[in-house]
Amino acid sequence: MFSIRLADLAQQLAEKDLAAQVQGDGNLIVTGLASIQSARAGQITFLSNSGNREQLINCQASAVVLTEADVPFCQMAALIVNNPYLAYAYIAQIMDTTPQPAQGIEPSAIVSKQATIGKQVSIGANSVIESGVIIEDNVIIGAGCFIGKNTRIGTGSRLWANVSIYHEVSIGKCCLIHSGTVIGADGFGYANNRGQWIKIPQLGTVKIGDHVEIGASTTVDRGALDNTIIGNGVIIDNQCQIAHNVVIGENTAIAGGVIMAGSLTIGRDCQIGGASVINGHMEIADKVVITGMGMVMRPIKKPGVYSSGIPLQPNKIWRKTAALVMNIANLSQRLKRIERKIDATPLPEAVNK
Repeated sequence: MFSIRLADLAQQLAEKDLAAQVQGDGNLIVTGLASIQSARAGQITFLSNSGNREQLINCQASAVVLTEADVPFCQMAALIVNNPYLAYAYIAQIMDTTPQPAQGIEPSAIVSKQATIGKQVSIGANSVIESGVIIEDNVIIGAGCFIGKNTRIGTGSRLWANVSIYHEVSIGKCCLIHSGTVIGADGFGYANNRGQWIKIPQLGTVKIGDHVEIGASTTVDRGALDNTIIGNGVIIDNQCQIAHNVVIGENTAIAGGVIMAGSLTIGRDCQIGGASVINGHMEIADKVVITGMGMVMRPIKKPGVYSSGIPLQPNKIWRKTAALVMNIANLSQRLKRIERKIDATPLPEAVNK
């Protein structure tokens, strides 16, 4: 079972440039991490919102991470930090017991003799590594993965089971790709010849930077001519569609179920809410936030928060709202006719004269 002294936990946070001051017994042994509602003796929890201070009264945790302002409300051992939620993220990393996707190279893995395999590489059962592939040091490839010809995977990257990487893809250092994800599949490119769809071979590839995480069952299409590019530090959730020639700037975060059409450029430090749909062949500026279920049909040229969609309503009210929306053109014409009548009517003062 995992265990660590509270003082040692504070030291490890300090090594991550997050100062943590111990209040109470630094020799207290912490064996787990839990929410403030479910924590039990031996566990540590965190308070990230001072508005929830009353939850500390009944909290059973042995220690809590909080800010100095919340210390007077705490009756247990504590780690005092400026950002409890960030501390929680680091503590979760320290206590993470998730097993590696693979250890060593399984005999059932098929590795081409023309592939270059670095030091301390692990390849899971039934994985296929084709010719020309370069796998750098400390890469871990889970069971059932496919790595296509001439692909490169950077140092320290990890692929969970059943990830498919097509040919000539480049993945940077310390990336994490979850199960079922497909990188480098053909973009949706066709020409129409008198009703018959003629496939356009996708001749570009996918370039992924360093420290990128891609969730489960996400698809990143290869470029048609130019490349699809995902910048350093980008995080992408599960079941997203990234179409051909999309460019995503550094440190952008994309929530689950987002669909991006082709030749879209997204700036740095953006946040895209879940289930959003973004049109192609346009640009979105740096530091743009699109809230969940956003429908983006035009370029966004300035940083800011953008929203669309109709909030959930009881069905009867929604049906009335929908009927009004469907009739909005007619209502607009009627309003314009009324405005023209008002503009043409003399004012009372003019009549008196």
